[in-house]
Amino acid sequence: MIFLLPCLQRGLNSFSRSGSSQIRLFSPQIRWHPFQLYPDAPKQGVNLLQFYRGRFGGGIDGMMARMSEIFRGLGMNYDVSGLTGSSMDSHRLMYLAGEQGLDKQHKLAEELFLGNFTQAKYIGDREFLLQCAEKIGLEGAAEFLDDPNAGLKQVNEDLEKTVVRGVPYYVINGKHKLSGAQPPEGFLRAFEVIAKQ
Repeated sequence: MIFLLPCLQRGLNSFSRSGSSQIRLFSPQIRWHPFQLYPDAPKQGVNLLQFYRGRFGGGIDGMMARMSEIFRGLGMNYDVSGLTGSSMDSHRLMYLAGEQGLDKQHKLAEELFLGNFTQAKYIGDREFLLQCAEKIGLEGAAEFLDDPNAGLKQVNEDLEKTVVRGVPYYVINGKHKLSGAQPPEGFLRAFEVIAKQ
C-alpha cells in the first residue's frame, strides 16, 4: 500500500462499490500490504506539488487535471496543497491495525486516504496518524509510533516479498493478480473465474 497515489482511492472505491449482492456471495476480505513508490522520500516532508513537478516535469499539469476529474467523479475534492514524504510510519500503523482486525485496517486506510488526498494532510505527520487511529478506535497507536522499531521488521519483510511495480495492485487468494484500477465488474469476473477453479 502506498498513500501517495490517488488511483488507490479510486480502486478502493471501485472495490467498495462492487459490494453488490453478487460480490457478497464470494465473501471477499481486504488485507492491505505496504508499497513505497519513493522509499527514499524524506521523513520531514516536502511540498507535494513541487515534488511532483520535479519528478514528472511538464506532464504534471495533465496528471493533476486527470486526478481532479477522478476525484470529482467520486464526489471528492483532490487537494495537492500539502506535503509528501516518507510513508513508513503509516505502513507501520497499518500493520498494527491489521493485527487488531482486517476491518480496522481497512477503516484506517480509508481515513488515511481521505486526509491525504482531500484535506492535504501529510501521511508522515504523527498527529494526523494519531487522529486517524483514534477515529477508528485503534488501540496502542501512540506507544507503537513512539517506538521507531515497532512493526518495522514486519513491514520491511512484507515490502521485500511483495513484487509490485505500480498501484493499485490486487492479489486474490494469494495468486491471482489484477493490476490497475478495476471497475466493479472486473472484480466480479475475477471472483467468478477463481470460484470455478
